[in-house]
Amino acid sequence: MGGMSRRSMFARTGAGLAVLGLPGTAAAHERAGREGSSSGRSKPIVIGHRGASTYRPEHTIASYTLAIAMGAEYIEPDLVSTKDHQLVARHENDIGGTTDVATRGFADRIRTKTIDGVVHADTWFTEDFTLAELKTLRAVERLPNVRPQSTAFDGLFEIPTLQEVIELAEQHGVGIYPETKHPSYFDSIGLSLEEPLLDALRRNGLDRLDAKVFIQSFEVSNLKGLRSRTQVPLVQLIDAAGAPADFVLKRDPRTYDDLVTPQGLAEIARYADGIGPEKRRIVPGNRANGELGKPTSLIADAHRAGLLVHPFTFRPENSFLAAPFRLGNPNSPEYLRARGDQPAELALYYRLGVDGLFVDNPDTAVAVRETAAKRS
Repeated sequence: MGGMSRRSMFARTGAGLAVLGLPGTAAAHERAGREGSSSGRSKPIVIGHRGASTYRPEHTIASYTLAIAMGAEYIEPDLVSTKDHQLVARHENDIGGTTDVATRGFADRIRTKTIDGVVHADTWFTEDFTLAELKTLRAVERLPNVRPQSTAFDGLFEIPTLQEVIELAEQHGVGIYPETKHPSYFDSIGLSLEEPLLDALRRNGLDRLDAKVFIQSFEVSNLKGLRSRTQVPLVQLIDAAGAPADFVLKRDPRTYDDLVTPQGLAEIARYADGIGPEKRRIVPGNRANGELGKPTSLIADAHRAGLLVHPFTFRPENSFLAAPFRLGNPNSPEYLRARGDQPAELALYYRLGVDGLFVDNPDTAVAVRETAAKRS
């Protein structure tokens, strides 16, 4: 990574709120790792998860723009490929539920595919469309039952390209946090994601250590391959269960559970600069209507390995919140759509010392972060 070690990069970019609520010895350890950096005690970053997807259909310029206006320091495009090898921002290459493709006269493109062990039946995929064809489609709200207000924007916004997301971020001085989606699958069909991603970063002067860029992946092999090809920080995503798709393909018996052990984190630190764990990895039971358990040692373990920690995904509706954070009358037909006490959830993770987090509503995350900083 150029002339800077990953541990130095870690000190420079933050672990800022590790001083909020960490045990004394762990806090002292983190302070010692940071005090020599020019940035001092940085605030944790707020990453607009698919933009401001609580308020606008996800992965649209409108969603990203709103996230920026709400104070997000990074916006997150999930990247998939078109038939003509252009990168676009979609949560999945399956676009049946996030676009109006069903109404656009493409019945001949309906397919059933198994991708990373999941069957996607009778739907449409980005790799079966050229970019020009995808640009004729419009985005729709992915969660209309939870976020019916966002359906008011159905049919208004195009599918953005990676280049369009980069230009928006540069215009507003924020960073990008792209995820390579299903990299092994796209490799298998001759549409590798890494080369066009790196080409785009280089064209835009972003392939450098101090650029506002993180690259993330749930797989391991592509991050290891990227390590020797780019200077930008890399983040290993870690799901709540299961195993990386490339491990499964190679019959590697390891799972995500193995990646969060001290040994697993030490291995990650050889090729990545941070981890993006599902939030239950930090606070067990923090799932829909779950009961919270005692926080794990993952943040402290990752920091000891020199890794940043950016958990996902924080959403405000009762549908997604653990039982202690839910608010309102459970008998109300609006209960699951209603917002719960997400500020308390966010404050908990800030106290535990995350270096950033992925959130659907950046405005709340920024506000809670500022309150936490004032109290420290």
